[in-house]
Amino acid sequence: MNKQTPSVRTSNFSPHTLTEVSAALIFHNGKLLITKRQTDAHLGGLWEFPGGKLETGETFEQCLVREIREELGVEVSPGKLFEEITHDYPEKFVHIKFFVCELVWGDPQPLGCAAFKWIDRQELGGFEFPAADAQLLEKLRAYNFP
Repeated sequence: MNKQTPSVRTSNFSPHTLTEVSAALIFHNGKLLITKRQTDAHLGGLWEFPGGKLETGETFEQCLVREIREELGVEVSPGKLFEEITHDYPEKFVHIKFFVCELVWGDPQPLGCAAFKWIDRQELGGFEFPAADAQLLEKLRAYNFP
């Protein structure tokens, strides 16, 4: 399947509201956790890295801990910032920070997502992700999963 490289807006101007998002890269035994968006959500049915929108007064790290608990029922400890991306969708402008996270406790459950899956680096191309993740996916393809 031939996919176009998405464009990424680098200016601070957007006719849409800015949505700040925090996302987790959770590695375990050489695998990376991905989740599938609910079909009725924005970009429904696509695979993504778990996380969500910042609430007022939250840091990106606090948001991540809360969202992962709500979405998967596990506790994570956010580590280093792996990638930061901005993308202008027709309906919204997003700023996403992706953090490498340690799984502190629990086994993931699909509480706030349609499904989840542990994948290795070679499997990244077998899933359809939102356009905003294109830059991150390229970086992950060259990354040795811990």
